[in-house]
Amino acid sequence: MLNRLVDKFLGLPPAEGPGPVVTRDLPVPMPDGVTLLADRYAPVGTTTAPVVLIRTPYGRKGILSKLFGDTFARHGLQTVIQSTRGSFGSGGEFRPFHLEREDGIATAEWLRAQPWCDGKLGMAGASYLGHTQWAVGPYLDPPLEAMCLGVTASEFISTFYPGGVLAADNMVSWSAMIGRQEERFAALPNPLQKRKTRKAMSFLPLSRADVAAIGKPVRFLQDVTEHFVPDDTYWGMSDHSADVEKLDVPVSMVTGWYDLFVASQLKDFRRLAEAGKKPRLTIGPWAHGEPASMRPMIQDQLGFLRAHLLGDRTFLQRAPVRIFLQGAGTWLDFETWPPPSTATESHLRPIGGLGEAVGDEARPTTFTYDPADPTPAVGGPLLTGDWKQKDNQEVEARPDVLVFTGEPLPSDLDVIGEVTATVHVRTELGHADVYVRLCDVDAGGVSRNVTDGILRLRPGVPEADAGGVVTAEVVLDPTAYRFRRGHRLRVQVAGGAFPRFARNHGTGEPVTAAVDGKPNHFEIFHDAARPSRITLPVFSH
Repeated sequence: MLNRLVDKFLGLPPAEGPGPVVTRDLPVPMPDGVTLLADRYAPVGTTTAPVVLIRTPYGRKGILSKLFGDTFARHGLQTVIQSTRGSFGSGGEFRPFHLEREDGIATAEWLRAQPWCDGKLGMAGASYLGHTQWAVGPYLDPPLEAMCLGVTASEFISTFYPGGVLAADNMVSWSAMIGRQEERFAALPNPLQKRKTRKAMSFLPLSRADVAAIGKPVRFLQDVTEHFVPDDTYWGMSDHSADVEKLDVPVSMVTGWYDLFVASQLKDFRRLAEAGKKPRLTIGPWAHGEPASMRPMIQDQLGFLRAHLLGDRTFLQRAPVRIFLQGAGTWLDFETWPPPSTATESHLRPIGGLGEAVGDEARPTTFTYDPADPTPAVGGPLLTGDWKQKDNQEVEARPDVLVFTGEPLPSDLDVIGEVTATVHVRTELGHADVYVRLCDVDAGGVSRNVTDGILRLRPGVPEADAGGVVTAEVVLDPTAYRFRRGHRLRVQVAGGAFPRFARNHGTGEPVTAAVDGKPNHFEIFHDAARPSRITLPVFSH
């Protein structure tokens, strides 16, 4: 009965027959002598068959084993779920991202040597479980049969430090989670711990937020704060982006418009497609790990793996790109990402205007960013907390947020693709962040965030002109969004969005030690010589 309910919830045809045969705690030896543990889920009667490998730091029981191990096996896919090094019974120390390539390849070779594996391997999973796929896929010989990449990317560095700014909220949240995950009752909802973790994001120095959150240090937070400096190569072991075009494996991707990896994942998709690899992509209206995303993700991964491991090609009969158009509530199919569009500029204008024409006012619009009272974040692509779209009116009323609003739209406007902004800015201190957000303002005046981006400035990077004005090129997350007729476009410009992004202290002091800061005066220019603007990919049906 439970299995039938799971299949119904996931939108799968009911699997007939008995449940899979489960073998727990298979010891898998690594080249350095460490042993990792894995669970095998085999359809009844399996003698030798392909294997789906899932490598996870989050444990081999609970919902993961039910959704992937049990469900995959009931639908004909022999599946092995392995705990990564130093987690849930596997030997060694859990140092996220450090040895996943070596351990993953050794595990794949071990699997191929087992009598119950016919040599064919696929991989599946989401988030870190996608990273463990990228750590294997480009390097394994013979190659994998398929990779199913949910909400992940070939490199996580740009997600740790988007625009050169530490993603404080996501890094502290994840550190607190992995630091507690093997404690008793850690999997149960704990509102008190959530409040404690959110409060810890304000702790200074930020490198000690782990102790403030869970009462003990977490090595990952130490690593991610210590190596938050320009041109640091520490995370090179986790970066597989240089090998994207070399990947010779069928790939299916699923992500969401409010997922923290969406920009990086779409970059991977585009590079694979341009290299002629024919990847597949689904983008829904989801945040990272949102329950609503699980059904389409499991459907996608199960169908794709059955096609490439069992020869059931039914699920492959669809367009290469399927995306959800927000604001319209509909799905669109395309052959490529991004679809053809027209780059359309909307200029920031004096007195808070936004439009096609460039402003004629040479005087800049100004605000002061104070790290002691940092501009708060509202919604967006977060691991925890109030994610996705939120009402921005309260933050827009602050004196440290500039707001530029267009006229009511005469017809629906579909924006699909990559969004960028160019902001001509002069700051008092040189060390500053430029945060840009695009919002949808409805007829009632409610302003909801659509997409945003941030860029860290430091003296000389980028170079200022003779008047000390810097041209900040800010990359916003890609989107697919319909602005309805009568709605207005709005652009926010600020010096940060805390605690989503670590506050800029204005001093250049390393985040591991910074506890003090200085208020920073900003001047935003929007005249013919310095036309600050946002560039939107306008799609015509």
